[in-house]
Parts: sequence; structure tokens; C-alpha cells
Amino acid sequence: MLLCLAGVFCNRWRVEYQERHICAVKGSSVTVLCSFYHPDDQRVNRVVWDHVRPRHLKGRLIFDSRLRKATERFQYVGNKHHSCSLKIHQVMQNDAGRYILTFNSYKRDAWRGKVGPTLKVVDLEVLVTKTNRHETVKEGDSVNLTCINRCDSRGLSSALTWFKNGEAVNEGAVLYFSNISSTDSGNYTCSLRTQAGVTSRIININVEYGPKNTSVSVSPSTDAGSNITLVCSSHSNPPVENYTWFEVDDEDIVEVGHEPVFLPGDGDQYLCSVSNRHGSQNSTVVALKNKGHRATFSRDVVAAVVAVAVILIVTTAIAVSRLNKQRNWAPQTDSEKEAKKTDHVNWVVFQKDESHKKTQCEGEIAELNYATLNFKMERESNMKQQTDPRNDDNVIYSTVYW
Repeated sequence: MLLCLAGVFCNRWRVEYQERHICAVKGSSVTVLCSFYHPDDQRVNRVVWDHVRPRHLKGRLIFDSRLRKATERFQYVGNKHHSCSLKIHQVMQNDAGRYILTFNSYKRDAWRGKVGPTLKVVDLEVLVTKTNRHETVKEGDSVNLTCINRCDSRGLSSALTWFKNGEAVNEGAVLYFSNISSTDSGNYTCSLRTQAGVTSRIININVEYGPKNTSVSVSPSTDAGSNITLVCSSHSNPPVENYTWFEVDDEDIVEVGHEPVFLPGDGDQYLCSVSNRHGSQNSTVVALKNKGHRATFSRDVVAAVVAVAVILIVTTAIAVSRLNKQRNWAPQTDSEKEAKKTDHVNWVVFQKDESHKKTQCEGEIAELNYATLNFKMERESNMKQQTDPRNDDNVIYSTVYW
């Protein structure tokens, strides 16, 4: 300032940059601080920022105060007096390179700064370290996630936040898992606390573990008359690779199946065993008590149906028999009783003395004798013989009572 007041250097044309090397994290915002000087009798009327990229990339015009040509990501925050700073929003990888300021006045052609600042663009990096040398993370391992900001002078910045599945879980550069569990699985990112939206790439932590919570469920089949179904289930990562069913009795354990769903046989107790590359686990023994109950119930139902059918048949037979007896025992009239007590038998009787006449003369009517025998249920003390006066002279009726 003293030199400027003395007028020694302040009247000289020059551009000053506060930093020769600038580092920015991808997605963040960065400001290239700049100042320019000119003689007091000169007035600046144009300011231009250029981006000089590597040789294989073409340079580009970033800002021209006369043309007002600029993108939304590049913002001139200076003026035409001494400040010529440029702010870059949402830094991208192709923004890396050198930036140079050019300005001029009404009385002089453009004056260009000879040396401009160089911008370096980096990503937030995540380093995963673990105790075992396997590619996968296994439950119980010690795992550390370290967020690295290469723009930080020490490489580690405390102004970082860790996120799991989009939710903040920790502050600081390192996230420690001394005994990692399956609940720690998820997508992790780290972010600059001072720059919203500036995050690292996603690191997926997939914690693998052996089978756990292995159990057997018993469910009746939807098909009538079929057996019950056993289903073996377990939680594991990766999923269960092998299923084995065992039938358990008092003396031995027999392997009976290798599918997650099993239809039991005649046994009463079963268990399943599951395994993947990290271990195995057995379920508890399941006793099929309901199976015997269902069989007993079925037998009882059949027996009851048969008993009811027999009772109905016997009852029907008795009812029919009684009905027939009632019909036979119905009251009868005297004539009906007399008819039942008397049997009538009619014979055609030829008189012995006239039998030879029949053979001798055809066409001559033979005398006919009708004999009637009446058998009564009750014997009378005396036998009576009556002759019906209405009989023809040629017909003899004989009545015999017993």
C-alpha cells in the first residue's frame, strides 16, 4: 500500500492471482481469486476469462464482459476497477486446466496476464480396509471406511459426513466397524459438510453370514385327503445352498429329503438342516402330533357313520315288520271268520250203477253227484248231514261236517 501511495508500482499494468494451484472436489464450487492494476488515468472497459486446457483439448472462452457470454456454471464476481475474481459452480472434470485473465482500457490494447492459476478437479475417494483377505465381508470382521479428500493438505478432512442409504450416520473421515453384522449391510457415501450435494461414489457393503433362525413350519395341504406339508426356512447370505431332511426316532436319525418343502411319511418327528459357504444350522425337532389326531379322527368319523347306518337299517326293518303284523291282526267280520274256518271241496261223483251208461251212450247226460266237505276249525260233537232241497233230482249234494 505504501508503494501504491508513493506512486511507484501502482501505475503499472499487471494481474495478480492469489493461488497458482487450485484444487476442487467434483461437484463443489470454487472461486479463482484475482486482482488487476492499471494506471490511474486509465479506465478498464473489457474483462475476459479464458480456459486453457491440455493440448488435446481446445481452449474456450469463459467470460467476456463486452459480450456477456458465459454459462450458468461460470460467474464473474469481480468488477472493472481492481477485482477480477471468477466463481465456478458444480465443478466438473473437464473444468481442469489453466485460467488466464485479459483486460484492456480505452487508451490501450488488451493486456494479458502471463501466468494463470491451474485448477485440479478430484473425486472424494472411499478406501475400504478389513481384517481378512477375502473379497467378501463376513459377519464378525473388522471393517473401516475412510473418506479421502485429495484437496485437503493432509488428505483427511474432519468436515465430512457419512451416509448409509441416504441417511447421515457419522461425522468424520473414518467410519469404524469393529465387529460388523448383517444389519450393517447397505450403500455408503461420504460428503463434504460445507458443500451440499458433493458426495463420493457409492460403496456397497454386503455382509455375508451363515444360516440363522432356521425353523420348520407345518401346514395342512389345500388338497383334501393329502398329507400335511413341512417347510424349512432360514435367513442367510448368500441364500441356503443345501437342504437336508431327517426323520428322527428313538434309536436313529435317517436322511429322507433334500428340498425346502417336504411331505412327511409315517414318521412322527422330523428336522431340517441347511448350509451355505459360511456354515450350517439345524432346526429344532418337530413332532407331528396332529398327524395321529387326524388319522384317529378319520377312523372315528367312519365308525360313527357305519353305526348310524346300521341303526337306521335295523329301525326301518322293525318298523316294516310291525306294520305288517298290524295289518294281519285287523278285526274281521263273521262271514270272513266262517270262510276261514270252512274249506269247501267240490268233487264230481259218478254213481257206480250208472257209470257204465256213460260209456255206452254218448250225448246222454250223466247224473252228477256233488259232494261238499266242510272242515271247521272247531269240531262239533255231532255230525250232521243235510240235503239241500233246492237240488235238482239228477244232482245229489252231500254235505259232511267235521
